[in-house]
Amino acid sequence: MIQLKNIERYYRSGLQKSWVLRDINLNLDQGEFLTIMGPSGSGKSTLLNIIGMLDQPNNGEYMFLDEPVHKFRESKLTDLHKHYIGFVFQAYHLIDELTVYENIETPLLYRGIKSKERKSLVADVLDRFNIVAKKDLFPSQLSGGQQQLVGVARAVIGKPKLLLADEPTGNLHTSQGEIIMDLFKELHKDGMTIIQVTHNEKNAQYGTRILQIEDGFVRKDTPT
Repeated sequence: MIQLKNIERYYRSGLQKSWVLRDINLNLDQGEFLTIMGPSGSGKSTLLNIIGMLDQPNNGEYMFLDEPVHKFRESKLTDLHKHYIGFVFQAYHLIDELTVYENIETPLLYRGIKSKERKSLVADVLDRFNIVAKKDLFPSQLSGGQQQLVGVARAVIGKPKLLLADEPTGNLHTSQGEIIMDLFKELHKDGMTIIQVTHNEKNAQYGTRILQIEDGFVRKDTPT
């Protein structure tokens, strides 16, 4: 599903290069659950952003579903975001002016899904995530755990082939974090490919592989 070959990312400061990622090679099959770990500043989030096509590498090749991402135009990247990739962020990124229902519905609007089907899909997700009673509330009226549940619901409502999660439980209490990780486990059982960045050793074990990054290099790639 994903092939990264000699991926490098750096920033220029005058004549100097500040390296973030160096010589990253990765093959990920559909249906895997990959955990990316490493110290702060090791390049984890940058790697996730490159896989999610939010950032571009300076060098290397990226194949997604056998297509060359490194050669795509912006319109093609936007289309892939809409139809194939879901994002869960540590900071939730919910739209404050929209209700829970409207936040979850937003990706379906972008994809042009008709009203009747949207209502059915949102109803199913609200029920699955046990947040039907919260559907008319705004993000400011929710706890952190509830906001993150809504964020996950929004990310998966379009049934993406790939779910990317950057420290998805970083701002949550232990019990709230376990709810999120159990949801990921369910989604993975249903066949979704998941990549998470985490510092949490316990959460890392939910994955089928752990990729250890240090100083921009892959140091270890081991099954759990």
